Amino acid sequence: MQMIDSVFFYGMAVFLTSLLMAFLSIWIRQRFVNQEELMQWQKEVKIWNEEKQRATKLGDKKLLARLKRREKRILQIQSKMLKRQTVTLVLNMGMFIGVWQILIFYLGNKTVAYLPFSIPLLTGPPPYPINLFYWYIICSFLSTTIASRILGVPMGLGTQPQTKQ
Repeated sequence: MQMIDSVFFYGMAVFLTSLLMAFLSIWIRQRFVNQEELMQWQKEVKIWNEEKQRATKLGDKKLLARLKRREKRILQIQSKMLKRQTVTLVLNMGMFIGVWQILIFYLGNKTVAYLPFSIPLLTGPPPYPINLFYWYIICSFLSTTIASRILGVPMGLGTQPQTKQ
């Protein structure tokens, strides 16, 4: 009996790897993007854009002149938001590519899990073998949900300001 060569071990290794990556991804996002500050900036940019649209629609030259003076600040805010989100994306992609290289090296051609049911027109009779790619996608959704709930953070890429209706 070889524990290291079992599908259960492979499946659990992929799940635990995806869970660790979910926690690391959230930590990276929290480290480089202050959610409260991001929400405040998004709100400020949104208000400025709405005022600019209204002033343009009404042809209010005074309001457009005032908004033009604030435009530099808005552009700086947008630049800061983009920079922080880009750093987060690059770090997450680097981590993802590095971990995937390791997973593919060790588990590339192996069955890592079994689907206990049949999907008409897609799979054969159960148990249907699942490769690394599909199992990781399933694990990733579950892991991101678990990590987000444990850490109490939203699952999206960015934080959208809440609007009252």
